[in-house]
Amino acid sequence: MRFFLISDNTDTQTGMRLAGIEGVVAHTAAEVAEALNAALDQPETGMILVTEKIADDFTEIINEAKKDQEGPLILAIPDRHGSALGRDRITRYVREAIGVKI
Repeated sequence: MRFFLISDNTDTQTGMRLAGIEGVVAHTAAEVAEALNAALDQPETGMILVTEKIADDFTEIINEAKKDQEGPLILAIPDRHGSALGRDRITRYVREAIGVKI
């Protein structure tokens, strides 16, 4: 299984390359779609990582790719600025899911 990164900045791409994960930097919808299609066309790709900014800015493109049940897992990750969801996201998920304040 191979990982592939689609990032909006070179710092995240460089960090992932140091961990052995190849990827590209994309800023436009066309670049994101091209990178996503290239990753999906490679049968050894098991997980596609996209930065949260890419996932937020190009939701339609990412969601369309997620519809393929047999394709790789597509996961949004925080970039060098940290998570856009905040520090307490797990606590918030639990509170929303079961209604219990932790």
